[in-house]
Amino acid sequence: MAPPAKQPLGAASVFRVARPSTVDLIAIELRTAIFSGALPVGSQIGEVEIATQLGVSRSPLREAAQRLVQEGLLTATPGRGLRVSVIGVEHLQDLYDARSAVEFESVRIIVRDKTALDDVEAALAELEKVSTGQDARAIGDADLAFHRRLVEASGNRRLSRYMATLALETRIASFSTSDEYIVRRDVSPTYRTLLTALRAGDADSAIAALQTQFDEAVARLTGDLEPEKVEKIETITEAITVPPALRPLDVTGAPE
Repeated sequence: MAPPAKQPLGAASVFRVARPSTVDLIAIELRTAIFSGALPVGSQIGEVEIATQLGVSRSPLREAAQRLVQEGLLTATPGRGLRVSVIGVEHLQDLYDARSAVEFESVRIIVRDKTALDDVEAALAELEKVSTGQDARAIGDADLAFHRRLVEASGNRRLSRYMATLALETRIASFSTSDEYIVRRDVSPTYRTLLTALRAGDADSAIAALQTQFDEAVARLTGDLEPEKVEKIETITEAITVPPALRPLDVTGAPE
């Protein structure tokens, strides 16, 4: 029996839903705004202001915001309303442990069915391409897109859904641990090692490559990277500027 067809892959697919309602559209916009920094970490979610910017009523905005609270992207504080969550250095290991659980399991699935590896290869090619430039945000986006594509290649929708939130939390952590947005510019050789291991059906080597990536990322973000490794890693920094206003949503015809 032929294996079930995998869903089409795409870097933005994690933010899409079928037949979105107004609440769905608002939730997507809020997630995108957090990912881009348009809603800065720690900033308060002003219902009136954001509803006005999005051109929606406050009721669906509240419902959409509650979804993000459940996902951990927004934090509710009694008497102070909602704020964009902050993920400090003390929570980085927890975050990357969660990513390990999702991405390691994706690797174990992929080595049994390698039909989507060309999509992962394309994501790595894009990361290598943008890493030759000077756009820190583009590099960071391509890096997270690679990891999302890796999980999507497993064909497991639940893992993909979990990874969508973890990718957002990774971006929040990057914004939370520094006053600037800092990414690694040189592509770690572990990415190519990972892909080579996947094509060879070697799950252990692929997982080891991911573990090295995660260990170095946590050490770099916490400032605990060994001096000799700091000298070998090239980073690029982008100032975190005043965020733009959110754009009005087109909710014409969308059910509440």
